[in-house]
Order: sequence, then structure tokens, then C-alpha cells
Amino acid sequence: MNSYHSQISERAVAYLERIGYTGSINRSATVLANLHEHHMYAVPYENMDILNGIPLSLDLDDLYDKIVIRSRGGYCFELNALFGWLLGELGFQVTSYFGRFWRDEPNPPPLRRHHILRVKAEGQSYICDVGVGGIVPIRPLLLVEGLEQQLGGEYYRLDRDPFYGWILSERKAGEWSRIYSFTEEPQLPRDFEMASYWCEHAPESIFTKSAMVFIRTREGRNTMAGDEFRIFTSEGVETFTPSTQEEYRQAMQTYFGISISD
Repeated sequence: MNSYHSQISERAVAYLERIGYTGSINRSATVLANLHEHHMYAVPYENMDILNGIPLSLDLDDLYDKIVIRSRGGYCFELNALFGWLLGELGFQVTSYFGRFWRDEPNPPPLRRHHILRVKAEGQSYICDVGVGGIVPIRPLLLVEGLEQQLGGEYYRLDRDPFYGWILSERKAGEWSRIYSFTEEPQLPRDFEMASYWCEHAPESIFTKSAMVFIRTREGRNTMAGDEFRIFTSEGVETFTPSTQEEYRQAMQTYFGISISD
């Protein structure tokens, strides 16, 4: 434990160890960005409990046990809830918002079923989101209308809509497309319970249909859809489907850090 970490709770220290963060914990924008990035590289997005019929809990103690103690992942209502708790423990001002996820939505407009964080650092507001199973900003975005923000080879912009509020868009091949939208109505933890229950149980919910596992890596990303693994690196994409349960377990541990038991 370094001198900075002696100022915070043991639970917060264990969380920082879980995401491999050993730097400063002052309330700067740089620290916020580094925490966000470390989380994205360490904690997978996954819906395995839903598929296995294990009830989800948004209680912070349960989320802490699942994600920090048992080194699991989760989806937005789990991951952003716990990351928001960590940021609050470190002294950041955090507000939770409800959002609509537009990317790949077959029947727009989408339901409000996404948890997003607004975090203040050094007098400015940022949008933080570690709870998406796909490519989204690896670092927080300034909450500034119309500002094109580049992160590596990715381009993002936040605009306003008179009905849907803020809209986060990504630029690909010269075209802008929506990722998600949100309004600035602060939410309490229990406000997400009904939407999470719908995602967990509704027949039309994408989370009940097949496995979805995703994590960013320094070389690219690792994904699993159904039983097919895709490993993206600078060299290209490796695709494979494990042929035995043991190979499946090993792949889940190797590429996502998830231990699968009988």
C-alpha cells in the first residue's frame, strides 16, 4: 500500500488492486482518466449470471463481492454502480444518469436501460462509462456540446437533442452514429432495479439470449458471443470455438479472467 492508499478504506484499496491501479488518488482529471482506463482493461463486461439463472443484485456489498472478491464482471447496472462507488470513496463528485442505448437497436427508440456516470474533476464535468460490451470511450469524455474528442483512433462527440437529451455519437468512415443518449435527471441506486430486472428476465432482452463477454486489452479487445471467441490484436483477429468444456473454461480464464465452475 503506498502513502496515497493509506488515506482510503481497505475495500477501496482492494478495488484498486483488482484493476491494477497503483498511482496517485488525488481528484484530478488525469487520475480519473487513469482509473477509468485501468478498469476497462481489468474488468470484463459479461452476462453469464443471467444465462445461468443466477439472480443479479445491485446491492453494493454483493457487487463488491462479485467484481472485486470473485474477480467477475457484469453489465452496466453492476459495473457503473460499483465504479461510481469507488470514485465517491476517492472523493470525486459522482451523479448517476439513466440512458437509452441506440447502437444496434432494432426497434428505435430504445428503452431506458443504461447506467451512465457524470463525474466532476478540476471544475469540469466528464461522462464515465465502464459498462458497455463494445467499443466506447476508454477514457472519460468532457461533457461539452459539439466537441469532437479523439481517443487513439476513435472519435466521439456529445450533442443535445430536445427530447432525448445528451447524445453520444461515434464517427466511423466519416459518418456519425448514435451510441447512447441520456438526460440530466439524477438517479438513486434503486432507480435502476426495474430496468435491470427487465434486462434479466424479459424474453425480448438481448441479455437472456446468448453469452456476451467483452474486455479491452492493450493490443485490442477480446470478445465472446455465444460460444465463439474473437481475439483482436494489431496482427489481426483470431476466431475459435472451444470443442470441450475444459477448453471453454481455459479460454474464459485466459481471455477474460473469469473462472467457470461446474
